[in-house]
Amino acid sequence: MAAVEFGLFDWLDRSTAPLHQLYRERLDLLERADRAGFARYHLAEHHATPLSMAPSPSVFLAAAAQRTRQIRLGPLVYLLPLYDPLRLVEEICMLDHLSDGRLELGVGRGVSPYELGAFGITFDETQARFDEALAILVRGLTQPRLDFEGQYHTYRNVPMALKPYQQPYPPLWYPTHNPAKISYAARHGFNFVGLGPARVLRPLLDEYRAHWQAHQADTGRLNGHVSTPVLGAMRQVFVADTDAQAEAVARAAHADWYRSITQLWHDHDDHSVDHLFSWDLGVAGQTILFGSPARVRDQVAQFLDATGCNYFIGSFAWGTLPFAAAERSLALFAEHVLPRYA
Repeated sequence: MAAVEFGLFDWLDRSTAPLHQLYRERLDLLERADRAGFARYHLAEHHATPLSMAPSPSVFLAAAAQRTRQIRLGPLVYLLPLYDPLRLVEEICMLDHLSDGRLELGVGRGVSPYELGAFGITFDETQARFDEALAILVRGLTQPRLDFEGQYHTYRNVPMALKPYQQPYPPLWYPTHNPAKISYAARHGFNFVGLGPARVLRPLLDEYRAHWQAHQADTGRLNGHVSTPVLGAMRQVFVADTDAQAEAVARAAHADWYRSITQLWHDHDDHSVDHLFSWDLGVAGQTILFGSPARVRDQVAQFLDATGCNYFIGSFAWGTLPFAAAERSLALFAEHVLPRYA
């Protein structure tokens, strides 16, 4: 059996608990995941939406670094168009040292025009902003002084007082469901997270592997310091004692998560994304896995076989799942699924 790793993904979306309690319980859950042997924890970045109660991933990840010992931690993703790259270089260095070299660095340009618009940025300019910010990050993380003149940012002979724990810098991640971006991710050897239904992931990952093999000896690859890229996919997961119990709890929690992920779009009278996140589509496309331990174990095996992923990322806390239910779901998954791939 091919080696497979398991990680966690988190929106840290709004729940019925007070915010301070939500933070505390999520850190408790992360401690349990760390002890159970999950490889990584990935935190999304969103703004002006109940989909994220952690719009500053660095702040929450700094707390997580102090509560864990083994699990690797990182944003998935930092929305690069929203950052001053120099400031972000410094935050990355701090986080890498606070975690003793456990930082994983996800980068992206954002998908919601309404979140970007809150910062006065149009979606059309995000690619240029992303490209420029990433170039500055790489330079700032690897050079003793930062000199850069770009369309959006200019720096003159800035001393880079901090350096990352990991050299030359933490592993880079790039999630997408856009076939046009696969070749970019593969050429640079980014660790990759595919999005969307299971049926579309196999061709995406096959295309990634073909491009990666063709370019793995190229110079100037941004993630060339990672010898073999991780190819993963994220699924929402809920495990309970029986299939019926799991479906009842997960359906109710998903309804609240659905309201969170669509609310900002609805605030702008935009319903174009509604169908993408429905319960029925999620179940049919295997973006939602639920059931008894035996059923979920079989679902995970089928999903990995169908897609060819070597990394399964489960979101175990979403919507209004009670903490106790999410905690037990994680424990059941760790007990009944992880040993199959140990």
